[in-house]
Amino acid sequence: MSMKVVEYEVERVRLGRHVPRGAVRKILTDHAEYGGWELTRLRRYRDGTRDVWIRRKIIRVPASL
Repeated sequence: MSMKVVEYEVERVRLGRHVPRGAVRKILTDHAEYGGWELTRLRRYRDGTRDVWIRRKIIRVPASL
């Protein structure tokens, strides 16, 4: 029995304090809809900046023999 290991590509997006909440939602929605990304973590700091971690699966195509 073989187990499949799922690999992810992870990207960190840093958003400044001047970016409104609606724009953040639009940016993340576009990444999800058009790039296949999913939200992993969002961290908001006291100064208003945000760090967002997004990920998507890495699909490997097996080499044909």
